[in-house]
Amino acid sequence: ELGQTLESMVQTLRDQLPATRSGGRGWIPPGTHPDPRPPDQADVVVVGGGVVGWSVAYWLKVLEGRWWQHGMRVLVVERDPTYSRASTVLSVGGIRQQFSLRENIQMSRFSASFLRDINEHLGVPNEPPIDIQFQPSGYLFLASPQNAAALEATVQLQRDEGAQVTLLSPTQLKAKFPWINTEDVAVASYGLEDEGWFDPWTLLNAFRRKATSMGVLSCSGEVRAFVTSANHTMPPAPASARIKYVHIHMPDSLEYQPVACAIVVNAAGAWAGKLLEADGLPRGLCHPRLPIQPRKRYVFSWHCPHGPGLSCPFLIDTSGAYFRRDGIAGNYLGGMSPPQVSMRGSSKIIHPPLFCIKLPQFILFQEEEPDPSDLSVDHDFFQEQIWPRLARRVPAFESLRVRGAWAGYYDYNTFDQNGVLGPHPRLENLFLAAGFSGHGLQHAPATGRAVAELLIKGRYESLDLRRLGWDRLVDGKPLEEHSVV
Repeated sequence: ELGQTLESMVQTLRDQLPATRSGGRGWIPPGTHPDPRPPDQADVVVVGGGVVGWSVAYWLKVLEGRWWQHGMRVLVVERDPTYSRASTVLSVGGIRQQFSLRENIQMSRFSASFLRDINEHLGVPNEPPIDIQFQPSGYLFLASPQNAAALEATVQLQRDEGAQVTLLSPTQLKAKFPWINTEDVAVASYGLEDEGWFDPWTLLNAFRRKATSMGVLSCSGEVRAFVTSANHTMPPAPASARIKYVHIHMPDSLEYQPVACAIVVNAAGAWAGKLLEADGLPRGLCHPRLPIQPRKRYVFSWHCPHGPGLSCPFLIDTSGAYFRRDGIAGNYLGGMSPPQVSMRGSSKIIHPPLFCIKLPQFILFQEEEPDPSDLSVDHDFFQEQIWPRLARRVPAFESLRVRGAWAGYYDYNTFDQNGVLGPHPRLENLFLAAGFSGHGLQHAPATGRAVAELLIKGRYESLDLRRLGWDRLVDGKPLEEHSVV
């Protein structure tokens, strides 16, 4: 009798799901057209439906104006419509002004302004107002004596760009945050405004909902191949080519749909590098290779009733470990990127990834990265690597209790840990917006606007981000960001 009741309830729920075109029942992700097939043609195909991809699509519609008499046809392609493996929704949702690169500071300042007035930008008539649940809280960077000068110079750059950041001596640090152990801390920097954290899923949905209301199309599928103008040319190989079609493979099917396009935007995040290895792209035109790889990063959640409490900032330790408050009930989130290791002879020295001093007599390499083939969590990493660092900096964390954990992906730029923006040097109608190495979410509003300006107006107008282009990859000159968390 109980079984019959449960079966009846299940059937009732199924009947309430919207019907698919085949007559069956199924859930359709918000913002996705009921027809799973993409259109035959689009002016711009954005590969990647994360927050960066949807930001690009939104800004294209904002800026198209009189340039496109009948409206630009923009298609966003996302291979995971559930977003269960998406970097956007698996991040800790931070935004900060404290970067060491001028362009990143400028992008953060714009994004903070955009998020402050988000309903003016992304609000949809007759829809509920957007609440990204922003929690204002400064980032607190701690520096050891050997890295103090680098941090102080970085803070001066941030102030020059208009960011409100203060320096704290160990005495001032202890007075403001009595729960911190200030041993080995020479100086700290603390953000006074436009820093904190928010709900990434809400921001993604806001961009998607607004762009869809403006006419942006979307579909579920994976771009696995291209057709270019060089595919059927005779030797010698051309010096450049244009993408004419993208092949979008349907989910759970061998079928694919060719889509004719004028422009392609690679916003595929952690898989942006792999996308440029797809079938149909001339290998000789894809050099230098795009140095973007998926890097798995763990986020752990714990409870500590006697921890820092409401005064807890987003703290980045000298060791590279980080944590922030999660709500108001004594819960916290944190993690750590694998530290760099220097080897000289038989000695082994571990450096944090922040403000790391690189000496030529050392050979630097990265400790073994977690296997990115799945999102399983190595709980021993917390016990052996993170917890000792946390307890040393915050003695109250000696008695913490782990509540849970998850893993997500960084679209890690192995060249210099910075985003790659702008046109490809040899594929004339391919544009890049990927490789942000952990700060793509917070820079998404600025990234989308910058790429849209390039596509529509042929140049950057709001922020000069030319240094983030492909030239530095071609020239082998990294544009390093030292404040990678």
